[in-house]
Amino acid sequence: MMDIARAVGVSKNTVSLALRNDPQIPQARREEIGEAAKRLGYTKNAVVGQLMAQLRGGKTATARSGLALVNANEDPDAFRRHPTIPTYVEGCRRQAAAQGYTLDEDFWLHDPAMNGARLCQIFNARNIRGAVIVGLMRTDQLPARFRLLWGTYPCVVTGSRTSDPALSFACADHHSLALQACQRAIHRGYRRPALVLDRTIDELVEHRFSAGMAIAQRDLPPDCRVPGFYESGESRAMPPGFVEWLERERPDAILSLYHSVRTWLKEIGLEVPRDIALIQLERRADHPDWSGMDQHNDIVGEAAVEMLIGMILKGEYGIPRFPRATLIGGSWVPGSTTGLPLNAAGWQLQEREARVEQRLKFALQQLARQTLGK
Repeated sequence: MMDIARAVGVSKNTVSLALRNDPQIPQARREEIGEAAKRLGYTKNAVVGQLMAQLRGGKTATARSGLALVNANEDPDAFRRHPTIPTYVEGCRRQAAAQGYTLDEDFWLHDPAMNGARLCQIFNARNIRGAVIVGLMRTDQLPARFRLLWGTYPCVVTGSRTSDPALSFACADHHSLALQACQRAIHRGYRRPALVLDRTIDELVEHRFSAGMAIAQRDLPPDCRVPGFYESGESRAMPPGFVEWLERERPDAILSLYHSVRTWLKEIGLEVPRDIALIQLERRADHPDWSGMDQHNDIVGEAAVEMLIGMILKGEYGIPRFPRATLIGGSWVPGSTTGLPLNAAGWQLQEREARVEQRLKFALQQLARQTLGK
């Protein structure tokens, strides 16, 4: 290390900081020192690097390196009150503490007074070495005014892949979630499982929900492969076309991310699970009675922090040429919204189908009257 310092004309401490990608050293100087290290045949010792990281982690909290947890959601208080984001945050906190890093959560991407240059200044002042981006939804793009941050510090996104910029990310395995959930429904005897999902969400995860569903439906006869309903939107009110879709496709099990689907069915007069089953693709603790897939978003948060620390220790920073992905598998959790396995006698199935037909017919008549009354 002293040879590198002499070659560049800086102190040994500056070389040490630069080789660890410390933002206290200007990027141009870091690159110069990195090139000199290559010329002189310097290679990092991973074992020593890990030991030094552990020693640094054992210092007092004020001296520890920190990580930033950046809120990318439009709600500035999403870390506390969003239905799913707090679970990611819980995992991030747990892993950061386990690895000896402090976690600074005082950052919101939609703050009009904040930009990349300002965040870089704050990170440098607080000894923050990298960031985990949490809460990005309905878009795969991060605000352009933060580009300096992405280019200066290692950053990892949770929940989905970003395209602008394309950063490394950790998320649930959405394809596997839908595949497993549909297979569970088929195994329980449901013959016409279907997906109800906002089209924007499926596009955000690169159609992995609908792709997993389509693969599972291959185990069904062609006339039982029900097309999904993708016009659910963000509203909790029953979306236009939902009753017509039910009447036309007659699904006997619905896979969805939305608990409001149960309310829509109740408005029509359909009872869960007697008339139709419901399976939650992101099962949450606030609805413990639902059958569905636990995405383990806390483990996603842990994985994101683990990825970030690995990047820091290896001196990786900036927008990666080849972004990496960590996918976390989900687990099936049984509940009361799928009822008992459907190995009922034929007359029982006919009775259910007749009841559903009657309810849907009445609901369509009501919709027709409402339309005429407008």
